[in-house]
Amino acid sequence: MNRLYGLIGFPLGHSFSARYFTEKFQRENLSGYEYRNFPLESIRELPAMLENHPGLLGFNVTIPYKQEVIPSLTALSTEAREIGAVNCVKITPQGLYGHNTDAYGFRKSLLGLIGPMRPDALILGTGGASKAVGYVLRELGIAYTTVSRSGGPGRLCYRELTAEVMHSHPLIVNATPLGTFPKVAGCPALPYET
Repeated sequence: MNRLYGLIGFPLGHSFSARYFTEKFQRENLSGYEYRNFPLESIRELPAMLENHPGLLGFNVTIPYKQEVIPSLTALSTEAREIGAVNCVKITPQGLYGHNTDAYGFRKSLLGLIGPMRPDALILGTGGASKAVGYVLRELGIAYTTVSRSGGPGRLCYRELTAEVMHSHPLIVNATPLGTFPKVAGCPALPYET
Protein backbone atom coordinates (compact mmCIF):
# COMPACT_ATOMS: atom_id res chain seq x y z
CA MET A 1 0.00 0.00 0.00
CA ASN A 2 1.28 3.48 -0.90
CA ARG A 3 2.13 6.05 1.74
CA LEU A 4 -0.60 8.57 0.92
CA TYR A 5 -0.49 12.34 1.47
CA GLY A 6 -2.67 15.06 0.00
CA LEU A 7 -4.16 18.52 -0.13
CA ILE A 8 -7.60 19.75 0.87
CA GLY A 9 -9.18 22.98 -0.33
CA PHE A 10 -11.60 24.25 -2.94
CA PRO A 11 -11.16 24.80 -5.76
CA LEU A 12 -7.77 23.19 -6.32
CA GLY A 13 -7.16 24.16 -9.95
CA HIS A 14 -4.57 26.72 -8.77
CA SER A 15 -2.51 24.16 -6.87
CA PHE A 16 0.58 22.50 -8.28
CA SER A 17 1.15 20.47 -5.09
CA ALA A 18 0.23 17.05 -6.52
CA ARG A 19 2.61 17.51 -9.46
CA TYR A 20 5.34 18.95 -7.22
CA PHE A 21 5.24 16.06 -4.73
CA THR A 22 4.89 13.39 -7.41
CA GLU A 23 8.02 14.74 -9.11
CA LYS A 24 9.80 15.05 -5.76
CA PHE A 25 9.03 11.43 -4.85
CA GLN A 26 10.34 10.29 -8.25
CA ARG A 27 13.46 12.49 -8.09
CA GLU A 28 14.32 11.23 -4.61
CA ASN A 29 13.53 7.59 -5.49
CA LEU A 30 10.77 7.39 -2.88
CA SER A 31 8.75 4.54 -4.29
CA GLY A 32 5.44 3.78 -2.65
CA TYR A 33 4.65 7.45 -1.92
CA GLU A 34 1.61 9.18 -3.39
CA TYR A 35 0.18 12.70 -3.16
CA ARG A 36 -3.39 13.53 -4.23
CA ASN A 37 -5.63 16.58 -4.37
CA PHE A 38 -8.85 16.26 -2.36
CA PRO A 39 -11.17 19.08 -3.46
CA LEU A 40 -13.76 19.51 -0.70
CA GLU A 41 -16.68 21.80 -1.48
CA SER A 42 -17.26 22.13 2.28
CA ILE A 43 -15.07 21.44 5.31
CA ARG A 44 -17.96 19.22 6.47
CA GLU A 45 -16.74 16.72 3.84
CA LEU A 46 -13.46 16.18 5.75
CA PRO A 47 -14.64 13.25 7.96
CA ALA A 48 -15.93 11.32 4.92
CA MET A 49 -12.68 12.00 3.02
CA LEU A 50 -10.66 10.67 5.96
CA GLU A 51 -12.91 7.61 6.26
CA ASN A 52 -12.58 6.90 2.53
CA HIS A 53 -8.77 7.11 2.71
CA PRO A 54 -7.77 5.27 5.91
CA GLY A 55 -4.14 5.08 4.76
CA LEU A 56 -3.78 8.87 4.56
CA LEU A 57 -0.81 9.96 6.70
CA GLY A 58 -1.21 13.72 6.44
CA PHE A 59 -2.47 16.55 4.30
CA ASN A 60 -1.84 20.15 3.42
CA VAL A 61 -4.61 22.73 3.75
CA THR A 62 -5.26 25.60 1.36
CA ILE A 63 -7.96 28.14 0.56
CA PRO A 64 -10.55 28.39 2.06
CA TYR A 65 -9.96 25.97 4.96
CA LYS A 66 -6.84 27.17 6.80
CA GLN A 67 -9.01 28.49 9.62
CA GLU A 68 -12.12 26.33 9.13
CA VAL A 69 -10.15 23.08 9.64
CA ILE A 70 -9.15 23.97 13.22
CA PRO A 71 -12.31 22.68 14.98
CA SER A 72 -11.72 19.27 13.32
CA LEU A 73 -8.24 18.94 14.83
CA THR A 74 -7.23 17.16 18.01
CA ALA A 75 -4.21 19.39 18.70
CA LEU A 76 -2.31 22.39 17.33
CA SER A 77 1.36 23.31 17.37
CA THR A 78 2.10 26.40 19.46
CA GLU A 79 2.74 28.45 16.32
CA ALA A 80 -0.48 27.32 14.61
CA ARG A 81 -2.45 28.18 17.76
CA GLU A 82 -0.90 31.66 17.95
CA ILE A 83 -1.44 32.30 14.23
CA GLY A 84 -4.99 30.95 14.17
CA ALA A 85 -4.49 29.11 10.88
CA VAL A 86 -3.24 25.68 9.79
CA ASN A 87 -1.76 24.60 6.47
CA CYS A 88 -0.36 21.17 7.35
CA VAL A 89 -2.03 18.32 9.25
CA LYS A 90 -0.32 15.17 10.51
CA ILE A 91 -2.56 12.17 11.11
CA THR A 92 -1.52 10.31 14.26
CA PRO A 93 -3.13 7.49 16.29
CA GLN A 94 -4.17 10.21 18.75
CA GLY A 95 -5.88 12.31 16.06
CA LEU A 96 -5.24 15.20 13.70
CA TYR A 97 -2.32 17.47 14.63
CA GLY A 98 -2.26 20.92 12.94
CA HIS A 99 0.84 22.92 12.03
CA ASN A 100 1.53 26.18 10.23
CA THR A 101 4.51 26.10 7.88
CA ASP A 102 3.44 29.29 6.06
CA ALA A 103 5.08 31.38 8.79
CA TYR A 104 8.43 29.60 8.45
CA GLY A 105 8.44 29.92 4.65
CA PHE A 106 7.39 33.57 4.70
CA ARG A 107 9.94 34.48 7.39
CA LYS A 108 12.77 32.84 5.46
CA SER A 109 11.79 34.50 2.16
CA LEU A 110 11.22 37.91 3.72
CA LEU A 111 14.52 38.04 5.61
CA GLY A 112 16.33 37.15 2.39
CA LEU A 113 14.75 40.22 0.76
CA ILE A 114 14.84 42.89 3.48
CA GLY A 115 17.87 41.92 5.58
CA PRO A 116 18.08 44.20 8.65
CA MET A 117 15.52 46.74 7.33
CA ARG A 118 12.14 46.90 9.06
CA PRO A 119 9.85 48.86 6.70
CA ASP A 120 6.17 49.41 7.53
CA ALA A 121 3.99 46.95 5.65
CA LEU A 122 0.58 46.43 4.09
CA ILE A 123 -0.86 42.91 4.21
CA LEU A 124 -3.36 42.39 1.41
CA GLY A 125 -6.06 39.93 2.50
CA THR A 126 -7.48 38.68 5.78
CA GLY A 127 -7.48 34.88 5.39
CA GLY A 128 -5.24 32.19 6.83
CA ALA A 129 -2.16 33.23 4.83
CA SER A 130 -2.46 36.83 6.04
CA LYS A 131 -2.57 35.59 9.64
CA ALA A 132 0.78 33.83 9.17
CA VAL A 133 2.24 36.96 7.55
CA GLY A 134 1.04 39.15 10.45
CA TYR A 135 2.50 36.70 12.96
CA VAL A 136 5.94 36.91 11.31
CA LEU A 137 5.84 40.69 10.95
CA ARG A 138 4.98 41.05 14.65
CA GLU A 139 7.87 38.73 15.56
CA LEU A 140 10.25 40.87 13.49
CA GLY A 141 8.97 44.15 14.93
CA ILE A 142 7.54 45.33 11.60
CA ALA A 143 4.47 47.56 11.86
CA TYR A 144 1.71 46.62 9.43
CA THR A 145 -1.80 47.46 8.32
CA THR A 146 -4.17 44.86 6.87
CA VAL A 147 -6.15 45.65 3.71
CA SER A 148 -9.38 43.94 2.68
CA ARG A 149 -12.21 44.46 0.23
CA SER A 150 -14.52 45.72 2.97
CA GLY A 151 -12.18 47.40 5.45
CA GLY A 152 -13.25 47.33 9.07
CA PRO A 153 -11.85 47.99 12.54
CA GLY A 154 -8.08 48.28 12.39
CA ARG A 155 -7.83 47.69 8.66
CA LEU A 156 -8.14 49.59 5.41
CA CYS A 157 -10.16 48.83 2.31
CA TYR A 158 -8.58 49.05 -1.13
CA ARG A 159 -10.24 52.37 -2.00
CA GLU A 160 -8.44 53.94 1.00
CA LEU A 161 -5.01 53.19 -0.45
CA THR A 162 -3.83 56.67 -1.35
CA ALA A 163 -0.40 57.65 -2.64
CA GLU A 164 0.49 58.70 0.92
CA VAL A 165 -0.50 55.33 2.38
CA MET A 166 1.41 53.47 -0.34
CA HIS A 167 4.58 55.54 0.14
CA SER A 168 4.49 55.12 3.92
CA HIS A 169 4.28 51.30 3.57
CA PRO A 170 7.14 50.23 1.28
CA LEU A 171 6.62 46.52 2.05
CA ILE A 172 3.45 45.11 0.45
CA VAL A 173 2.58 41.44 0.97
CA ASN A 174 -0.10 39.89 -1.24
CA ALA A 175 -1.81 37.26 0.94
CA THR A 176 -4.84 37.03 -1.35
CA PRO A 177 -5.47 34.31 -3.92
CA LEU A 178 -5.14 36.90 -6.69
CA GLY A 179 -2.13 36.15 -8.86
CA THR A 180 -1.83 32.50 -7.85
CA PHE A 181 -1.17 29.75 -10.35
CA PRO A 182 -2.57 29.28 -12.95
CA LYS A 183 -4.11 32.77 -13.11
CA VAL A 184 -0.85 34.59 -12.45
CA ALA A 185 -1.98 37.76 -14.24
CA GLY A 186 -4.53 38.59 -11.53
CA CYS A 187 -3.65 41.25 -8.99
CA PRO A 188 -5.20 43.16 -6.09
CA ALA A 189 -6.81 46.56 -6.79
CA LEU A 190 -3.91 48.82 -5.80
CA PRO A 191 -3.13 52.33 -7.06
CA TYR A 192 -0.11 51.03 -8.97
CA GLU A 193 0.54 54.44 -10.54
CA THR A 194 1.66 55.77 -7.14
